[in-house]
Amino acid sequence: MALDTSTLDSTQVQLLAEECILVDESDKVVGSDTKKNCHLNVHIEAGKLHRAFSVFLFNSEGKLLLQQRSKAKITFPECFTNTCCSHPLYRPEELQEKDFIGVRNAARRKLEQELGIPQEEISLDDLKFLTRIHYKASSDPVWGEHEIDYILFAQKDVTIVPNPNEVMSHQFVDAQELKALLAQGDRGEVKITPWFKLICESLLFKWWDGLNCLDSFVDEKTIHRMIEP
Repeated sequence: MALDTSTLDSTQVQLLAEECILVDESDKVVGSDTKKNCHLNVHIEAGKLHRAFSVFLFNSEGKLLLQQRSKAKITFPECFTNTCCSHPLYRPEELQEKDFIGVRNAARRKLEQELGIPQEEISLDDLKFLTRIHYKASSDPVWGEHEIDYILFAQKDVTIVPNPNEVMSHQFVDAQELKALLAQGDRGEVKITPWFKLICESLLFKWWDGLNCLDSFVDEKTIHRMIEP
């Protein structure tokens, strides 16, 4: 039976046709499939895995830009999360693996599409790769995520004009403010995306403390397995 998407946001439904990059658990490209198929739990439980990225953008004061995903989002609507989370697409400029150029190109594209950050304000060199995580989480009975997620850090003051179809709200926070938000999430007062929660609980604050010496954290070989039960 075909999935009924008539109740979903029309703009977000159009994005379901984008071709994501399928990978195996070692992050080797094995093909492509639509964003829709990559995010259906029925396919995720069968093992479908795709490549993704998560951007953590800090301003010159060292505060992290968070966004709250819009109500229109098909997965994890209204959840607070890191600056930008999305997928490189199965196209030449975003498949490039040398120096992580593909995911960095995709990150610049999505920072503009979601947050209105002009691409000329974020260069490839501004986006620093740190490591990769592998996680799986359900958003609801139909939709979920199963990704190998490239972690990209940047520190720069930029122009922000959020796209309301993507972003409900945004804010810069320091580490203590983020910890307070995470505590609210633990109490059920706000919703946090599962990948952001996993990263916060394991690696983020160590990286944040070393924001001026990120080279010491770069790990091109490890894929951190953070699979939720």
